[in-house]
Amino acid sequence: MKTSLVKKTWRPFLAIMLFIGLWEVATRLFSIEEWLLPAPSDIVMEAKNVIPTFLPHLGSTVKLSVSGFLIGTTVGLGVATILHLMPKVRETFFPFIIISQNMPIIVLAPLLVIWFGFNALPKLIIITLACFFPIAVSALGGFTQTNRELVHYMKMMGASKAQLFWKLELPHAVPSIFSGLKIAGTYSVMAAVVSEWLGAQKGIGVFMTLAASSYRTSRVFVAIIVAMVISLAFYGLILLLERFFIRWQQKGEKT
Repeated sequence: MKTSLVKKTWRPFLAIMLFIGLWEVATRLFSIEEWLLPAPSDIVMEAKNVIPTFLPHLGSTVKLSVSGFLIGTTVGLGVATILHLMPKVRETFFPFIIISQNMPIIVLAPLLVIWFGFNALPKLIIITLACFFPIAVSALGGFTQTNRELVHYMKMMGASKAQLFWKLELPHAVPSIFSGLKIAGTYSVMAAVVSEWLGAQKGIGVFMTLAASSYRTSRVFVAIIVAMVISLAFYGLILLLERFFIRWQQKGEKT
């Protein structure tokens, strides 16, 4: 298993290292000013210097991302379940869900601040809006892709609509649901950083804004890289949960 993991990761790792090396050489060779494009080594040194002051911002963003992701997951699964079990409701309201995603978050954010103030609520709403759509669409697609022959068989056996959903449609939708969760997990960090631009006291978005306004570009890159690492960590955690649930589901089917 370790050998296969090394085979899968050595090419991306080599490509990343080559990119960083070329970046370092280019900044030194062309004498690019640090405020314009810092070298990777300068970014690493800046990261070491700002760790004590950066940790509170990191903790705030992670907390906000996780909270918004959990709310978005709950709302997304709830909306998908209602739309699936009530076809007429789906026909009526599904277009509104599509429309809600066509409005850029950066445009909606100032309105939420006007309506709800500078507390955590507008930020959670932004993250929830970013997360619930991929989860709702993925779950809804998973529900509708259930094997029609199995559905017909369970109906012949006298299964109720609730039994049909919990014992057949929901288990079959698990891979699709996790596909949506992985997308939403990465979106939650991006949405949290954007929401922190709206007058937050702390967070990676606040740190990034302060660094950009003072032309400390290396600090901006530190914030960007940390946000990317958090997104990858969320993705990896959801991937592990997906493998666990699928294995547990397969064991349950065998027994």
